[in-house]
Amino acid sequence: METLYHQTNKQIQEVQSQMGNLERTDRESVHLLENELQARIDQIFTHLERLEILASKEPPNRRQNAKLRVDQLKYDVQHLRTALQNFQHRRYTREAQDREREELLSRTFTTNDADTSIHIDETIQLNTSLHNAHRGMDDLLGSGSSILNGLRDQRSTLKGTHKKMLDVANMLGLSNTVMRLIERRATQDKFIMIGGMLLTCVFMFLVIRYLG
Repeated sequence: METLYHQTNKQIQEVQSQMGNLERTDRESVHLLENELQARIDQIFTHLERLEILASKEPPNRRQNAKLRVDQLKYDVQHLRTALQNFQHRRYTREAQDREREELLSRTFTTNDADTSIHIDETIQLNTSLHNAHRGMDDLLGSGSSILNGLRDQRSTLKGTHKKMLDVANMLGLSNTVMRLIERRATQDKFIMIGGMLLTCVFMFLVIRYLG
């Protein structure tokens, strides 16, 4: 398990490093980098499924800690996948705006002044709507990122507290019943965190649908 864990952790760090190249990549090649990052993220999720199986087979005194380590890797790669999706959304919005701008510049207006005025007004309204939607999405993504960072900080705090509890429990030689209660509480905390993330995603989806 240790070999696969360190290999997966290294892959996550490499993907995180490559994410910084997205903004610097030219428009003709950026989709290739996106596809490469998506493929590597999918491979990491495959490794995590294997790690979850291996963690469940660890000895009882090491099983909980192994599961926590796998959960941390899973959280990190989910954060990277969300960041990649956000970048793709911003790119699609920019490309749509560029196409609308090019259509406006290349459009041949009719000789009828009234028709020309209508065409210009429609194009201006469409461009304004796209600009407002893009600005709204930037604000929403910023808020979502702040929420996810807050959840990550809370998880780190809970993880540290839980580890200390397990260490104390092992030192005092507490019964298996008490250990199971501690593990159950850790599972509940994980569900609460996942629920918070799902609610955030649903909220972001509804706002995106409304703005669209």
